[in-house]
Amino acid sequence: MAIFHEATGSGPVVLLTHGFAASSHMFAATVEAVAVGHTAVVWDQLGHGRSDAPDEPGAYSVATSLQAMLGILDAVGAEDAVLLGHSLGGYLSLELALAHPPRVRALVLVDTGPGYRSDRGREQWNEMAAGYARDLDEHGLAGLTGSAELSAGVHRSAGGLANAARGVLRQSDGHVMEGLASITAPSLIVVGEHDQAFLAGSQYMSTKIPGARLAMIPGAGHAPPVTHPAEFNRVLQDFLDSL
Repeated sequence: MAIFHEATGSGPVVLLTHGFAASSHMFAATVEAVAVGHTAVVWDQLGHGRSDAPDEPGAYSVATSLQAMLGILDAVGAEDAVLLGHSLGGYLSLELALAHPPRVRALVLVDTGPGYRSDRGREQWNEMAAGYARDLDEHGLAGLTGSAELSAGVHRSAGGLANAARGVLRQSDGHVMEGLASITAPSLIVVGEHDQAFLAGSQYMSTKIPGARLAMIPGAGHAPPVTHPAEFNRVLQDFLDSL
């Protein structure tokens, strides 16, 4: 399976991972800023953007996503990287930091959360993921609505996105939340002022990850890199300069 990735610039690597139903396109303004002094590496998750979108549901999982991320780091010759993840991409970045800490130089978690400790919270999340999949099954790419980072035209297949919703977006336990205190990588948590769904989770991560910084982007919703790039890049650059 072919996974699209692209590197821009030179210097320490920053791996940018988009959220569910978005693509590497959402980081256009971020790459421009990061590539001054760093190597910005974007990629498209399986079923998204310019990556393959296989029909087999079993191809989509958190484990295969982490393998793709590690494969990209190997491909660009990076022993470690700053992991910048938005939404689902932030959750995957947390997963990678817990599973392979030597590969993670730092974390930038953007409008994301650490999952759920309660079964009911997880059930509600999984019901939402199943709803996304049903909309894509029934309406195709026209089923994509909402946040500013979503663009139907960048995707090959609604079926690939539906499989990703069922296989990657879905959560089965609370191990990420339970592992936050063990993360040793310097961490920046960014959230849009109006992203109600992720405000509490962002604040929680900032108290549980040792030494984590929390930055709120005024006026922003769920996708500050898209809607408020200047403000987002300023916060990001300050963090990268501190490493």
